[in-house]
Amino acid sequence: MRNQVQLIAYADRLGGTLANLHDLLDTELTGVFGGVHILPFFTPFDGVDAGFDPVDHTAVDPRLGSWDNVRTLAQSHDVVVDVIVNHVSADSAQFRDVVATGRRSRWFEMFLTMGAVFPDGAREHDLLSVYRPRPGLPLTTMTLGSEPHLVWTTFTPQQIDVDVRSELTRDYLRSILDALAAAGVTMIRMDAVGYAVKTPGTTSFMTPETFAFIEELRVEAAERGMQTLVEVHSYYKRQVEIAALVDSVYDFALPPLVLHAAHSGDHEPLLRWLEVRPTNAVTVLDTHDGIGIVDVGSDPDTGEAGLLNDAQLDALVESIHDATGGTSRLATGAAASNLDLYQVNSTFFAALGSDDRRLLAARAVQYFTPGIPQVYYVGAFAGGNDTDLLERTGVGRDINRHHYAPEEVRENLQRPVVTAGFELARFRNTFDVFNGSFTAARSAQDGGLTLAWTDGPRSATLTVDLRMGDTTLVWTDGDRSGQVDDFLTAGAWAPKG
Repeated sequence: MRNQVQLIAYADRLGGTLANLHDLLDTELTGVFGGVHILPFFTPFDGVDAGFDPVDHTAVDPRLGSWDNVRTLAQSHDVVVDVIVNHVSADSAQFRDVVATGRRSRWFEMFLTMGAVFPDGAREHDLLSVYRPRPGLPLTTMTLGSEPHLVWTTFTPQQIDVDVRSELTRDYLRSILDALAAAGVTMIRMDAVGYAVKTPGTTSFMTPETFAFIEELRVEAAERGMQTLVEVHSYYKRQVEIAALVDSVYDFALPPLVLHAAHSGDHEPLLRWLEVRPTNAVTVLDTHDGIGIVDVGSDPDTGEAGLLNDAQLDALVESIHDATGGTSRLATGAAASNLDLYQVNSTFFAALGSDDRRLLAARAVQYFTPGIPQVYYVGAFAGGNDTDLLERTGVGRDINRHHYAPEEVRENLQRPVVTAGFELARFRNTFDVFNGSFTAARSAQDGGLTLAWTDGPRSATLTVDLRMGDTTLVWTDGDRSGQVDDFLTAGAWAPKG
């Protein structure tokens, strides 16, 4: 995958269809994004979890387009697509057959029940040890055929966990990989893979059995010419360990550390992370989910210190709520229908107090941090919290999942913070220094950061104070040089080459 800025977007919420999303990338957004992570576009894209509950994971929802649209997009851009490995929709043909015929169904062993995981029964301790992304047990009582069963449902009762040890499930996953490879997909994102293997006597989250499964799926994808990206929220040292065993991981610690620096002026935790973090990472500030907290907190198993202590975490969460005028509080935790109680639901722009310069400073830090940067579509357009959508759906994460009408896109393209962000992305894409050597240090300016890249005669140095939003970027390619002291007013400045 090319080392350029990528977009993360729902086709239906930005463009409306796959074809329109492609057209947007080739016109108004030309040169801004070298690739795109298209969030689930399978049938249906608008289920209970915004497409992460596919009825048919091998079919493009015809309301969005076809595999030909994906294939055409892949000819000009890197394309990342989710493989939802942990579960399928309760409305899938396979599970409907199980509901109708129970153990007589040929698909019965594809799905997990409590008895399948604990054939000898489970003690209270066994069930309470299972790592959960939401309160309660990961089980739902259902009648399969004529028999009651406790069906494994890690996320919602509409998302039925599959048994990845079953050959039926392996064939199912291979069919998905085949469809994606045929469409020219560059990389798969293993969604919720940390929960995929249930092993009695463990937390059933990122266990040795999970790593073995990830490696098997990675090999299957590589045989089809695709790279893999593992999506896991966990303690930061565990994330470093995971990175050593996979192609790529998300840097989910970066967003809360950037926000901590922006709100408190304390850049030290971010600097410490830059010294130890894995470099085979996809960097993000915002995604379709909330802003992770578990990624910088203490180890829930051992109590070992995190990148932020408990007091700093509490202050961070409260500072986000204050910056959003309380709207993030309406969407976070038990206040709304949330799957992930360890995240704060807000757009990144709103979490920064809707401050243009601080957003551009944060984005510059993301672009200078080693890895492949991805930018969520709401963040790309400096979007605020969509409280109207939250009120309509009652789903906390919808506050950060705005539907952009075409006229809204055109209006946002006139905002200086948006055009400046795109110019910064063009610099990241075209100035050939970000495969070289990287250093991070404290700057002389009020405890901020200096991030620098060098590669032969080329260099680029960013000095940034995230609290104030102050930035200075100095670059040279040996023959030319330049300096930008204010991204917001600089206009078009990105050098080429």
